[in-house]
Amino acid sequence: MLKRLLRLFAVLALLLAPAAAMADGLVDNVNGMTLDEKGDVVRFNGILFNREGQITALLTREHKRPKKLEWKLDMGGKTLLPGMIDGHGHVMGLGAQLLLLDLSATTSLDEALAKIKAYADANPTKWIIGRGWNQETWKLGRFPTAAELDRAVSDRPAWLQRVDGHAAWANSRALQVAGVTAATKDPAGGRIERDAKGAPSGVFVDGATALIDKFVPRQTPRERNAAFLAAQDRLLSLGITATADMGTSVDDWLTYRRMADMGQLRIRIMSYASGVETALAVAGQGPTPWLYGDKLRMGGIKLYADGALGSRGAWLKAEYSDAPGQKGLGFLTDDQLLNMMTRGAMDGFQIAVHAIGDRANQQVLDAVEVLSDTYKDDRRWRIEHAQIVDPKDLPRFAKLGVIASMQPVHQTSDMKMAEARLGPDRLAGAYAWKTMLRDGTRIAFGSDYPVESPDPWAGWAVAFTRTDANGQPFGGWRIEEAVTREQGWAGFTTGAAWAGFAEKQIGRLAPGMRADFIIVDRDPLLASPADLRGTQVLETWVGGARVFVKK
Repeated sequence: MLKRLLRLFAVLALLLAPAAAMADGLVDNVNGMTLDEKGDVVRFNGILFNREGQITALLTREHKRPKKLEWKLDMGGKTLLPGMIDGHGHVMGLGAQLLLLDLSATTSLDEALAKIKAYADANPTKWIIGRGWNQETWKLGRFPTAAELDRAVSDRPAWLQRVDGHAAWANSRALQVAGVTAATKDPAGGRIERDAKGAPSGVFVDGATALIDKFVPRQTPRERNAAFLAAQDRLLSLGITATADMGTSVDDWLTYRRMADMGQLRIRIMSYASGVETALAVAGQGPTPWLYGDKLRMGGIKLYADGALGSRGAWLKAEYSDAPGQKGLGFLTDDQLLNMMTRGAMDGFQIAVHAIGDRANQQVLDAVEVLSDTYKDDRRWRIEHAQIVDPKDLPRFAKLGVIASMQPVHQTSDMKMAEARLGPDRLAGAYAWKTMLRDGTRIAFGSDYPVESPDPWAGWAVAFTRTDANGQPFGGWRIEEAVTREQGWAGFTTGAAWAGFAEKQIGRLAPGMRADFIIVDRDPLLASPADLRGTQVLETWVGGARVFVKK
C-alpha cells in the first residue's frame, strides 16, 4: 500500500511540475553563439527548450545531455545564432512590393517605363499601383513626369511610390481622376512638383501624396492576407524572427490578428501605430499585452517630423546645397509635435518619431527634453533614422535617453546623394553610429524595408565596414563612424529587442528567453564582409518551432 501511494505521489509531482523545468527538445552539435547582456560573445554547442518554446539551458561540451528527451536533433556542427531582429520595417509595404509592380531594380527611366508597360499589359486592373522608383539611381537629375509615365500607361490611372515612400509619381489619368490642377495648392507638409507654368508635373512629395491616395482602391482582406504571407516568408527566409512594424494601420492590425487566429502568424511583430488615433482605436488607453505567445504587441506610436533626403523632404537647418532656397519639409510645428507626443505618452505608449534632417532631429530632441520633466520613468523615446544630426545635438540622445533607431544600408545607398544634398562640410553628424555609442546612446539597427532590402546580413556588414556590396568606397565612407563587428550584431539583436521593450523575451539566447534561433551556413564572426553578405539561412526557428527550411 505504501509503495502504491509513493508511486502515486511521484506521478502527481511529475504532472504538477512547472513546464519550464521540463527539457523537451534538444538541438545539439552546433557551433552556437550569442551575445549576453553586456555584449560579450557566449559560445555553446547545444540548446535545450521546453514545450512552451522557452530556453531551459545552453550546453557546452562539458555538460551531460539529459537522458530523457521528447526529441533530439543533431545539426552536424552547423552555426546557430539568435534570430535577427529588424528594428524598423514595414511589413505590409514589403508584401505589397513582393506582389505588385516593383521598380526597385530598374536603373534607368526607360527600363522603368518598359517594366510598367509590361505590367500594365499583363494586369487589367482599374489602377496600376507599384513602388520602388528612384530618380537618383536612374541618374535622371530630376523627377520623372506624368507625360513620361503616360508613355507606359495612359488608359488607366497609375500611381507609383518612390523607393523611400515619401513621394509618388502619377500619370495624367490619375491627375484627372483626383482633380489636381495648377490651381491646387500645396498642402501642409507636402509639395506638388510643378512645371515652368505651375501645372502639376506628376510627382507629389510627402503630405501632397494624400491628394491622389484617397482615390486609390483599397486592398481587399484576401489581398492583404496574401501580402502579409509573402512578407513573412521573405523575412523568415533571411533569418528575421522579429520585426518592428513602423506605422501599423487599423487594417494592418486586423490582418495580423486574422493571420494569428488562423495559426499563420509565425514571426514576432512589435507594432507601432500610425499616429495617436490609430493607437487609441486599436489598443484603447494603453499598449496591448503580448498576444499569441509573444507574437504580437502594439506598444508604441509612430509620428513624422519630416520627409526624406531623396525627395528633398528632409528638414534641414540650412538650405540644400543642390537646391538653393529649399530646406525640406517640417511636417509639424513644435507645439503640434509636442502635443502629439504628450497625448501618446499620457497613455503609456512608446513614442517613435521619424526624423532625417538635422532640424527635424533637433525638433524631436527639444520635445523629449520638455517631456522628460514630466515622464521620468523608462520611456525609451525613439528617433527613427537619425541620419543627419547637428554634431552639437549628438550628445543629447544619450543625455535624454533617446534611442537612435538607424539603418546601416541607408548609409551606403545615400552617401553620394547626401554629399550632393548637403556638401561635405555638413556631414560630421551623418550616420554617426560610433559617436552615438561612445556617448552612451542606445542603438537599434534595421533596414527600413521595403525602402531597402530586409537582408540583415548586408546591414551587419555595412555597420563595421561603411562600404557597399562592391567594397566601395575603399576604406569606408567616413570610416571613423564604423562600429565593431560585435556592436553591429548587437544592433540587429539585443539592441533592436531593447528598443521594442522585448529584451526579456528575445534578442539573445539564454535560459528563460524565447527559443528564436537560426541555422546558417557560415560563422559570421569569422567571415569576411563579402562572405557575411552571402550568408545563407538554412533554418529559422521561432518559439522552438521550425518555421523555415531552405530548399
